[in-house]
Amino acid sequence: MIQIAIFSDVHGNLPALEVVLKDMDQRGIHQKFCLGDLVDFAPWGNEVIQKIRDLNIPCLMGNHDERIAFNMPVFPLDKHSEEETKARFIAIDHSKKHITDENKNFLSGLPFHLKLNYKIGNKHWSIQLVHSTLESNDTYLYESENDEIFINMLDKSGADLIVMGHTHLSFKKQFENNKWAINCGSVGRSKEENRLASYLVLAMDEGKIIPEIVQLRYPFEKTAREIEESGIPDYYASFLRKDDLLIL
Repeated sequence: MIQIAIFSDVHGNLPALEVVLKDMDQRGIHQKFCLGDLVDFAPWGNEVIQKIRDLNIPCLMGNHDERIAFNMPVFPLDKHSEEETKARFIAIDHSKKHITDENKNFLSGLPFHLKLNYKIGNKHWSIQLVHSTLESNDTYLYESENDEIFINMLDKSGADLIVMGHTHLSFKKQFENNKWAINCGSVGRSKEENRLASYLVLAMDEGKIIPEIVQLRYPFEKTAREIEESGIPDYYASFLRKDDLLIL
């Protein structure tokens, strides 16, 4: 049986990434893939990029990576409150100022999506990796979407399984003929109630794919304090402390 790990949306959160990578290593998973959004919202954007580079982890270009790499403008989003909108502008500006030119150049060269093929016995498993969709890295697709949306993506890709991130909310949806659409969640800025760092383990043999969403604790409070000590708005520290889910 082959195992691979897929993760997304680190958003500058090095403590969360280190916990996730350690868990992968403890499971003996050597093949790792990232779906993008390495930067913004926590103060370790350069360190996160360097970690991905040092480990030679294939990584896609998320919408935040693209914005920082090419100094793209920031526009308010209808789904955000006035408080979050203000904090978001400041946090992204912080990344634009602090991500090194070398790392911006790295982000600019990341692929938009990636397709994997694993042959096990007589079976070829085709796995499509995207940040959001095949056409966009900034479209929000949730578990509640009509199944046809995901089935059409699978048909267009010709894949058995499509894995996405972007929404920071994990899910697994299985369709006929052992087809899957999966969101691996977020490592560094989960929007799930538990705020745990999430990633996906895919186990494959000749007859089946077994997906597991792994969720891990990391030092929320320490991370929050370091966000507060940076130039990033305290909003993103408070986000980690939601419902007093602290890990001291």
